[in-house]
Amino acid sequence: MDCRLSCELIAHAYADQAPSSSARARLYLAIREAIIARRLAPGTALPPTRTLAAELALGRNTVVRVYDQLIVEGYLDSRVGSGTFVSDAVTATAPQQKPRRMVGARSEGLSRRGCRIASGALSSRVQAGAFMPGFPDVSHFPFATWRKLVAKQMRLEQRHLAQYGYGGYGPLKLVLAEYLRVTRMMSCSPQQILILNGSHQALDLCARMLADVGDVAWMEDPGYWGARSVLAASDLAIHPVPVDAQGINPQAADWDHPPRLIFVSPSSQYPTGAVMSLERRLRLLEYAEKNRIWIIEDDYDNEIRYHGHPVASLFGLSAAQRVIYVGTFSKVMYPGLRLAYLVVPEDLVEAFTTGNAELYREGRMLEQAALAEFIDGGHFTTHIRRMRGIYEERRDRLIEVLQRHLAGIATPAGGLAGLHIPVHFERPLDDVLLAARALREGVVMRPLSLYAIDPANRRAGMNLGFAAVPVEQIEAPALKLVRLIHDLLPAASR
Repeated sequence: MDCRLSCELIAHAYADQAPSSSARARLYLAIREAIIARRLAPGTALPPTRTLAAELALGRNTVVRVYDQLIVEGYLDSRVGSGTFVSDAVTATAPQQKPRRMVGARSEGLSRRGCRIASGALSSRVQAGAFMPGFPDVSHFPFATWRKLVAKQMRLEQRHLAQYGYGGYGPLKLVLAEYLRVTRMMSCSPQQILILNGSHQALDLCARMLADVGDVAWMEDPGYWGARSVLAASDLAIHPVPVDAQGINPQAADWDHPPRLIFVSPSSQYPTGAVMSLERRLRLLEYAEKNRIWIIEDDYDNEIRYHGHPVASLFGLSAAQRVIYVGTFSKVMYPGLRLAYLVVPEDLVEAFTTGNAELYREGRMLEQAALAEFIDGGHFTTHIRRMRGIYEERRDRLIEVLQRHLAGIATPAGGLAGLHIPVHFERPLDDVLLAARALREGVVMRPLSLYAIDPANRRAGMNLGFAAVPVEQIEAPALKLVRLIHDLLPAASR
């Protein structure tokens, strides 16, 4: 398909979008849906931005921003001197079925919920390289030990490991209860722990078991897009609450309207890295008890911390048992393991266990048995201690390079825990455009502005993951970002 035909196809798809949306949103959805449906096949050349802008009677900047956003998300590739093309990476993930006719902003084959999920996702198809946030360095994981433990469970031929596991593998829950007592000052019984396939499933179970359609859920803003997507998919009303250096910071108008759920990451807020102050923690717990609110505590990277002792978990502080605790092994082991766990109040154990079995069915018992021995044998804590030192060195190196070359332009923040650092721009810069240009040069950068829900809480910057980049390889891609940032600065600001 040549540029002329792709221009006509995009124009028709654009006309089919809901007119109530902004021009930029309509164009973004038109191109994205055409790519997903294979009407724009991998390798297809898109029309030049000036040509498409003239065809649709839009400003060229609108088309440029849409192209850049789709490049960041991996749907398009920009080839210097050649133009913009549909990414070949779409081949592996795009549906193979016959393309569907679009009606307005909705596909005939999708529900309204499905359309919202497909068109509103913020996840990137690019999931590796410097500086993709949130990914551990799996090259240092003790796979030899892990293989032995898995092989041992297979040799034993424990037939119960081939069955569903109601609530999870008992010995794993036992060692987790002890681990949480020592590391998180949490007093819970093994029965209060449910093993699930990833934190997204854990959040989905919470939403389904604790809230009804239309109930309000507070979300940190900016905050984790994955949690927002899961809760929104359950038709909850997402209410953004601003974040400052002490964590979630509800305003007077927020306190006056109690929600059903509150989602927070108090140990290391994502993406700002803020640690919630004790005063905020206690006030939030008191508010939840008074108004019968459920708090979902996401403790996604507590193990990877670079500052003293951890602050007590909300679950451990909650005398009234209004907190559901979410833990995961994705950051400290490897993402593909897809094992997470919930710790629920005692009076929710039976209902949550039943709900988990009814909605998802338990599995992965072989891996759960191996994980129980991995933790009980000390391999888990040994790996965490080792990686904490490696990650801290990489974090410090990245911060040093950025501070040396971007003083007064961009400021690293957070960095007390986790696998990423947010970098805030001190001067006007388009972080989405920067991300698109960086990706063309092989550098991954997530724009901080995309994490905000309310435009009032939007701040431009970079979310940079350092964990999977060897320390000696950090400077080269970091200097590419430095150069691109200087290129984007107005001449008077350089």
